[in-house]
Parts: sequence; C-alpha cells; structure tokens
Amino acid sequence: MTHELKHIVEASLVAKKQGLKSVLATVVALDGSSYRKPGVRMLILENDVMIGAVSGGCVEKDILHQAQSVFETGQSKMMTYDGRYRLGCEGILYILIELFEPSENFITAFNEGLKNRIPFQINASYAKSEGVFEGIGSRLNINNTTFELSKISKTNSEISVFSAVLPPCFKLMIFGAEHDAVQLCKLAHFNGWEVTIVSGPLESKTIANFPGATAFYSVSPDDLELNSIDNETAVVLMTHNYANDLKFLLELKDTKPVYLGLLGPSKRREKLLSEFLEYCPEADFDFIENIHGPAGLNIGAETPQEIAVSIVAEILSVVREQTPMSLKEKQAGIHSKITNQTCER
Repeated sequence: MTHELKHIVEASLVAKKQGLKSVLATVVALDGSSYRKPGVRMLILENDVMIGAVSGGCVEKDILHQAQSVFETGQSKMMTYDGRYRLGCEGILYILIELFEPSENFITAFNEGLKNRIPFQINASYAKSEGVFEGIGSRLNINNTTFELSKISKTNSEISVFSAVLPPCFKLMIFGAEHDAVQLCKLAHFNGWEVTIVSGPLESKTIANFPGATAFYSVSPDDLELNSIDNETAVVLMTHNYANDLKFLLELKDTKPVYLGLLGPSKRREKLLSEFLEYCPEADFDFIENIHGPAGLNIGAETPQEIAVSIVAEILSVVREQTPMSLKEKQAGIHSKITNQTCER
C-alpha cells in the first residue's frame, strides 16, 4: 500500500500547484467482508477527479458526494457504506474523509523515507459512526517524527485508532535487458512495484527501452551496488547468458531478497547452482533455498507476456506466503492475511 500512498502524495502536489484542494478517504474499519480491506486510500480533488479506489468501484461515487462538505468546511468526517444490499460483499465499510494538507516538512521526510526505504507507521483516529467528530484524522510517523496529514482537533479518548506499518515500496530487480525483461518490467510497474533494470555494460539499451522502470544500470557484476536489496525486494536473473547469470548470482550471495528467480530450464538451474557452490561452498543455506528456478508458476505460459504473468504470480505467492491453487478449491476467505495492522480503543 506504500506505492498507493506515494501516488496520492504526488497527485496532491500536482493539484496544489493547480490551486485545487485535496481530500483523503481511508477505509479504517470493516464489519464482514469487502472487495478491499482497511488501510486502502483514495484521493478526491476539488474538481471531482478521483485518484485510486477503495472498492471495486461502487463506493467511490458516495465518497465523492460526502467529500464536498469536507472541501467546504475543512472538517474531517466519517461515513459508512453498507455493501450487504448493494455490493454483495456482505460487509459494512467505515471510511474516514479528511482534507489532505501535508506540510512541506512532511513531503521532505516522506520522500527521504521512500529513498532510504524506511518503513512508515500511519495512525488513523476514527469513530465507528457517521458524522463529524473531534480528534479524527490521520498521522504518519517517519523516523520517530509524527506528521498530521490534516488539521486534527483536540484528542478524543472515545475514538478508535487504525494503525498500520507501511513497508518500503516493493521493488523488483531484473538482471537482463532482452524482450522478456521488458515485458516483466511493464507488468511489475503495472502492479505498483518499483523496477530496477541491470544490464551488462556492452548492452546498447537505456531506461527508455523499459517503460515503467524506476532505475537502469549498465554495469559489470563487479560494480554492482546491492545495499538496497531488502526483504521487500525480489530479484530475477534473466540475462540469457549463463556466464553472466553465474557472475550475478555470485555477487548476490550475501543479499537477502524475498525472492530470487532464475529464468531457464531445470538442467540449467542445476548446472548453475552446482558451479555456484564450487565457488561458494559455504554459501548460506537460506539463500540457496530461496532460489526459484525455473522462475514462475506452472500456468502453461508460452509468450514473454505470459511468462511475465507467471513470474509475477509466483513472486506474489512467495511474498504473501500462499500456496498457489484455484480459488474455487479454497474453503476459507480468498484474501491473504493482513499483517502489520491493528485497531484499538
């Protein structure tokens, strides 16, 4: 959800330059089930433009209507939306609507946090009822500094607090610059991920060849900068060159990405790992176990676009700790378990 908040902040800054106010809508609580879960946000601009969504598209018009009084008065408010009779989701949404007025200090700290991949904590104070209430509003904690995202009146002990930790934006590092890497880059960007492309120094490619890429490096394996790889980073080796894949794998041996995929058949993987262990016999066992090769899920993928879908699907299943299966065979709820979120009185 960090990438959604990033997009919202960027859109609000553009709107401010145009002289438009912005209103932030956040789902802070849910009774029953819904298309999306607490913590999702959208931005409404004064010209009725909406950025993002908090449902499949049914709630947004009501939020747009409710936001008008917030534009006029500046007072935060709560709205409820009963989807049991309109959405078929069997749930009631509780939505906090507030004037979004991030300060310059917040923007600076927020961008610095994104750059340095620092987790944020957001706390949204709310009432589980419709109307205007004292003390409701959102605060974001960045590096032990708290910023109010709207003007919050005095605190109110009777309200609840929705709290969530927002990890760094999920990042995909693609080692390779062929056509299939372009398709994987496009799909990862569409999914809201930051994408870094690493090509060999002899490749005649630039970032312009990779729509959606955040960064592009044309370097030899020895010159790689790997400090930014963390547990919100996935890595895919797809250079189509065995020697380069081996060199990159050797350089990656001390990193801990959440996912590491190898493009190519099983025989190629076994040869690659065998030679890797000859060079690094004391390589960390967890690093070896985290290697997924051939990368991707078995969905019958043939084209570069389909292979990209297969790889992204596997990355999601690993990150969300889910066993891939047809949803019609799943007995419990279809959504992954929400983590790093709490609600308290």
